[in-house]
Amino acid sequence: MLAAHQLRRSYGAGRGLAGVDLTVAAGEIYGLLGPNGAGKTSLVRALTGRLRLDGGTVAVAGRDPRADPAARRALGLVPQEIALYQDLTVAENLGLLGELAGLSRAAAAAAVPPALAWIDLADRGDSRVATLSGGQKRRVNLAAATLHQPAVLILDEPTVGVDLPARDRIHGLLRDLRARGTAILLATHDLDQAALLCDRVGVMVDGRIRVEGPVTELIGRWFPAGAREVALSLGADPGEPARAALRDRGFVAGADPLAWTGVVDSVGRVAECLEALEARGVVVRDTRIREPGLSGVFLKVAGREFEA
Repeated sequence: MLAAHQLRRSYGAGRGLAGVDLTVAAGEIYGLLGPNGAGKTSLVRALTGRLRLDGGTVAVAGRDPRADPAARRALGLVPQEIALYQDLTVAENLGLLGELAGLSRAAAAAAVPPALAWIDLADRGDSRVATLSGGQKRRVNLAAATLHQPAVLILDEPTVGVDLPARDRIHGLLRDLRARGTAILLATHDLDQAALLCDRVGVMVDGRIRVEGPVTELIGRWFPAGAREVALSLGADPGEPARAALRDRGFVAGADPLAWTGVVDSVGRVAECLEALEARGVVVRDTRIREPGLSGVFLKVAGREFEA
């Protein structure tokens, strides 16, 4: 339903798109992951026809959204920022945005009540958007992007700043859309969200999708049976010798320089690994051991982006 082939866009010395291939099928949720600066925003802009490309093709249901209005009408976009008029009511926002998406005024008006019921805000249609909670605004944002029943829905960090109950409600709405046959591309930094929702994920680094596949398949591909992911909280900011020791053991740093994650072959090797690190000056305050998950795959593929 959504297909991109060899998308390229350069920004001088900066990062852009360096030959991206991507497909999303009807009734599939595809999670787009990557560190800041990986090219996710550029890819979203390219897929929605809002970025002039140096090369490559995009097709929505077989049509080019840059040139074909019908292809653009088949798209829905939920941006990271709330794209609603704060001083209009919820119903007024939905009606207006439905018309901008290509519905007639009568069709947009008819679509508003079922949309409000779908997002469980039937009693808030006459409320100004400014009076809603953050989670409620996120749900209205989603309803606005899908009022015209697009074949493809693209979401950029749709649950930023919401609490867990609000996030779970949005997840339920996305699963409902998947069941209806919508092709969904979800760009997110929330690895737990991706693991819960997505049929496939792709990890983007330096303008390319480096790996992709179902979460369980990627975990099995990157980690041997019996392996354990070890998350370390350091008691002191490591100097270069300690960082070198961690890297030698396959650990990578997160955004927090005191948080490092690595993988050992088995539970029995954890103590040996910790002793070796401490012998080289690594001060470990806390250790967590778990089965490898999507976070481990992400750090394996993109972890070097976070290294000091």
